[in-house]
Amino acid sequence: MNNLASIIDGHPADSPALIYRGETTTYGQLRDQVGAVRGALKAAGVVKGDTVALVCGNSTTFVIAYFATLGVGAIAVPMNVVSPAAEIEREMLVVNPTVVFVDPAAVNTWRSINTSRLGKLKLVVATEGHDIQGAVSMSSLLGHSPTGITEVESSATAALIFTSGTAGAPRAAMLTHRNLKANLEQLERNTAMRPSDVIYGVLPVFHIFGLNVMLGYSLYRGASIVLVQRFDPATAVETIRDRKVTVVPGAPPVWTALSQLPGLQASDLATVRIALTGAAKMPEDTIALMRDKFGVEVREGYGLTEASPVVSNSMGLELRIGSVGRPVDGVELRLVDESGEEVEDGDEGEIWVRGENVFAGYLNDPVATSAVLTADGWLKTGDLGVRDDDGYLYIVDRLKDLIIVSGFNVYPAEVEQVLLSHPNVEEAAVVGVPHPHTGEAVRAYVVSNGSLTVDEDAIILFCQQHLARYKCPSKVLFVNELPTGGTGKVLRRALH
Repeated sequence: MNNLASIIDGHPADSPALIYRGETTTYGQLRDQVGAVRGALKAAGVVKGDTVALVCGNSTTFVIAYFATLGVGAIAVPMNVVSPAAEIEREMLVVNPTVVFVDPAAVNTWRSINTSRLGKLKLVVATEGHDIQGAVSMSSLLGHSPTGITEVESSATAALIFTSGTAGAPRAAMLTHRNLKANLEQLERNTAMRPSDVIYGVLPVFHIFGLNVMLGYSLYRGASIVLVQRFDPATAVETIRDRKVTVVPGAPPVWTALSQLPGLQASDLATVRIALTGAAKMPEDTIALMRDKFGVEVREGYGLTEASPVVSNSMGLELRIGSVGRPVDGVELRLVDESGEEVEDGDEGEIWVRGENVFAGYLNDPVATSAVLTADGWLKTGDLGVRDDDGYLYIVDRLKDLIIVSGFNVYPAEVEQVLLSHPNVEEAAVVGVPHPHTGEAVRAYVVSNGSLTVDEDAIILFCQQHLARYKCPSKVLFVNELPTGGTGKVLRRALH
């Protein structure tokens, strides 16, 4: 079956699929619950191609809603549950959802959204409780008569994942059923995950790493996943030890925090046989420390939203600290110069990738799509890399003005747009600066309009009201002018 929703089928009914807040959901129970919500969505008039926004954190509810959405041929749109209302509303206007699932953590945010602008909205689901006016409860959906999976073309869009555009506007990457399933199949040929594995599920499901690698691949393989809403190092160690966790995928800050946890012993992590990281460059000293002191070899990979996401990984290969491994089977990789010609091994070039996992483009944005996708299917990643004689890939730098905070992409233009909307800001520029825990942090340079009322705290608070927390500046510096080039464009590199 082409529909990605079918990946939860075929596993033993009594095998544990999800563990959330101490409660276990078996694959049989999960299939029944997904089938019921699928039936409820169909009864509500949801059809192929409709969009369903999932304003939910890592929970059983998210998983049910996600697979039910896919199962009716609709398009799932995971959203950051802690994003401010202004950001969620901007994204909602892009996708115009037919249904919205709202977690308790997002209830107040949802109440602040002008839903009259959402012309296709038919149904709002309160996932726990019933405290949203006009909403139905998740429990009522779970009581609905189940229906089967709707068949779709493999080229149909399964999920829309937001990546802020370089111009600041929200931009949704279209990932098809084939894209996402192809990457699961590619991972299957390159990693040794087993049905008996227990996965520590802390990566956020609105991020493609969490959605398709942590969640999707675990359920595809018939493994169990312990869903965790927020990362806390001490609690994480308890979970790993008590649940006998065998697979830990985590962004670099997770591993840095664990490596620095006072009192951590190698025995605390004795059950871990697969340790993965990606989304940002891993500090080499952290990899060495995890290996030498705690006996855990953290394997790096490389990917991006537009590749569903995995391009390369180092599972099953000789550990070469600093390398993100080799391309997974089924992914072609080129390193090219500015003219598009391939460079020699050992020389730096932009990473281009091609495969069935490469996305279909950006929703309603052919200009942005054509800028990254060639006519013959190559994805221009905007990342610079070097390949050694053995085919190992090393990430060197980024061509685009991208800041990566704890594995999350931050485009300076999006933050600058918010800063410029502040009544006391005349000009603004944003750069990434090194940070010991998050990899990079956002720093803003601001030219005020002369107001005596503007200060750093006020600017940061303003940003927090309009942007997800990881996108907000941690430091604001006031300057008399911004450095510009001959064309008047701000020279961000001169601000570092």
